[in-house]
Amino acid sequence: MSHGPTLAGIPIFKTQEQKRQWQLEHMAGAFRVFARHGYTEGMSGHISVRDPIETDSFWMNPLGVHFGMLKASDMILVHLDGTLLINPKSRPINTAGFHIHSTIHRARPDVHAICHTHSPNGRAWSAFARPLEMLNQDVCNFFDAQGVYSQYGGIVFGDEEGRRMAEALGEGKGLVLMNHGLLTVGGTVDEAAFLFRLMEVSCGVQLAVEAARNSGLDSRVIGDEEAAYNFKMACEAESLYCEFQPEYEYEDFLCGGAFKV
Repeated sequence: MSHGPTLAGIPIFKTQEQKRQWQLEHMAGAFRVFARHGYTEGMSGHISVRDPIETDSFWMNPLGVHFGMLKASDMILVHLDGTLLINPKSRPINTAGFHIHSTIHRARPDVHAICHTHSPNGRAWSAFARPLEMLNQDVCNFFDAQGVYSQYGGIVFGDEEGRRMAEALGEGKGLVLMNHGLLTVGGTVDEAAFLFRLMEVSCGVQLAVEAARNSGLDSRVIGDEEAAYNFKMACEAESLYCEFQPEYEYEDFLCGGAFKV
């Protein structure tokens, strides 16, 4: 994508402890970005990141802390069996979030981060239980890589609902959860967070196009061949990591790195 000097990609660390801290900082930064864009709704919403040391465990946000206040040191490490390992006495984690994230992490070893919030456009579009159309170049990042979970079963308090969500996601990058919201995954939290923001914005675009269609205007959808080309050119782990860095760096600038501690 760049013409000239190469942008810095996903860093390589000398120790797993350094990688862990970097992941937690970017996880906290992603929450701050989500807060700035209005993706909070009470205590709902969660991001998880697989730990590089305890690889059968993942980090989650504490329940009841506003996204805009979260720091790296607030995150809680939880084993896939539900045991809280680090920061176990600070606050609980979201039970529904644990069931969703743990089942997807089990089903998708390639996934290192998962984002799910009750964002406005995502909730609105989810009522249609339809995938996003390839209406523009940006949404092609989800070409043949999105699923729809159309078996809404209420608040997730068991693994079975989580397993059905994982099946609906398949090998994709994004999932529309009917009457619920959106979920995205990635090899880094940066990738998952960028894709979540893209999916949320794309839902807003889709809703606007649907309204225009209802008033009699025609719309055009990108063809499969062109959409597949766009996906191949842009939807690569390093590229998607880089796509999130302007948001992350802006958040760092706004608060002077306060979320990194």
